[in-house]
Amino acid sequence: MMTLSRWKFITVAAAIIFGLLFALPNVLPASVRASMPGFLPNKTLNLGLDLQGGSYLLLEVDINALRKEKVTNLIEEVRKTFREERIRGELSAITNGVRITITDPAQTDQAFSLLSRQLPQPLRNSMGTDLAVTRVNATTLQAAYSEQGLREQASSAVEQSITIIRKRLDPDGNKEIPVTRQGEDRIVVQAPGESDPEKLKALIGRTAKMTFQMVDENVDLNQAQAGRLPPGAEILPSDDGFQPAYVVSKRAEVTGEMLTSARSENDQQTGEDVVAFRFNSQGARRFGAVTSRSIGKRFAIVLDGRIISAPVINSAITGGSGQITGSFNAESAHELAVQLNAGALPAPLNVEEQRTVGAELGADAVEAGKISTAVGFIAILVFMLLSYGLLFGGISVIALLVNGLLIIAAMSAAQAALTLPGIAGLILTLAVAVDANVLIYERMRDEVRAGRPLVSAMDAGFSRAMETIIDANLTTLLAAAVMFAFGAGPVRGFAWTLSIGVFTSVFTAVVVTQLLLALWFRIKRPKTLPIA
Repeated sequence: MMTLSRWKFITVAAAIIFGLLFALPNVLPASVRASMPGFLPNKTLNLGLDLQGGSYLLLEVDINALRKEKVTNLIEEVRKTFREERIRGELSAITNGVRITITDPAQTDQAFSLLSRQLPQPLRNSMGTDLAVTRVNATTLQAAYSEQGLREQASSAVEQSITIIRKRLDPDGNKEIPVTRQGEDRIVVQAPGESDPEKLKALIGRTAKMTFQMVDENVDLNQAQAGRLPPGAEILPSDDGFQPAYVVSKRAEVTGEMLTSARSENDQQTGEDVVAFRFNSQGARRFGAVTSRSIGKRFAIVLDGRIISAPVINSAITGGSGQITGSFNAESAHELAVQLNAGALPAPLNVEEQRTVGAELGADAVEAGKISTAVGFIAILVFMLLSYGLLFGGISVIALLVNGLLIIAAMSAAQAALTLPGIAGLILTLAVAVDANVLIYERMRDEVRAGRPLVSAMDAGFSRAMETIIDANLTTLLAAAVMFAFGAGPVRGFAWTLSIGVFTSVFTAVVVTQLLLALWFRIKRPKTLPIA
């Protein structure tokens, strides 16, 4: 093992070049990094919330609102099915579904068969269905979601909300903003560098659920507000500046899920800021069909239960694209476009807790981290030099410096957030790396004392210590994996730094140390072990 093989030189040289290239931007001014060629790395360490400062939000997905919406959609689905099949009946909401009273008893069997075939959907685990259709009596049916079905829908809503929040906060996918699940229905958002939590809440708290619904112009608004509202219609407030509210059909002709893209732009004719959108093929066909048969009627564009525009359809719109107009400025139009591109939240989000971490606190944490890392490094340096002398102790320190370089380079390249616990993981990694050197050196001493020749003792120091080194580092790696899987925020930052350090410390403590000792042995040809 004490041979100077070519692969060791190439591997160590490549590792050092990688470390220098990716760690160097951290010490360069921002102006220099901006002027660097595009093929060179220019990313610096991504500081976490506790080091950079920013905002912390604890959000709760409104499961009750989700259930209420599911029941409302179920009622409209049953009403639509009965209308198409000419089945007459009365619908009323119950806790988890809808109760259906069939007017003509002869149609009960047809209604039961129809609903049993169309409504239930398989659960995510493919064991059973989310909704059951049952007979209550000769003329009454009931369609209700099972508790398991509602729980799985709620769980899916939380996962979908996390994905949508990530897209809204980081549409380009390069900021690495931590958005994690906490418990059954809560979400933790940490936004380093964002000092205004209200702006954060405005961006992620809006449901951004867009629908296109027909305006019912046969109903007088005053009469509807007085209680004369026909079945299948609802009153929605308006922000279009023409009417305070409109009576619209509850049924959405086209929904925001059918959008493929949305972007903010300035209308060249009117000079207004608008949001241009485009539908997928299904949305384009449905949008074209609705506008073709509704020329001269109003089409309400509804966002989160409020009408933002209710234009008159002058001609069929078959191109699959259009514009949303309203009282937008450039910033609000851009925010709406980002929200529509990210998708609608499946349920409202309630803010349970919010905190702002000031930049001063972050600066203090960075300074404390620097001091603790320096103190830890100096303590290790003194220990190794006193225990193993200038040669072997110095080689360990060189390997330790390469280890630190590789950790910084790896975290800069991966843009993993470095938190204050992450700095603790870095210090712990340095200690673990030296521990591997101690194992190797002590094994060499034991072999020399047992009467082995110098070369054989040095070889045995590496080969026989490897089993212990690998065992100890695998244990550490397993612990880090558990923390990363079940932890959140700073805990994950600690686990991430620790995991990177395990790989770099084994590499530097074994390969780099071995190469330097082989060079020393080739040059000096010693007869005795200096640390014996």
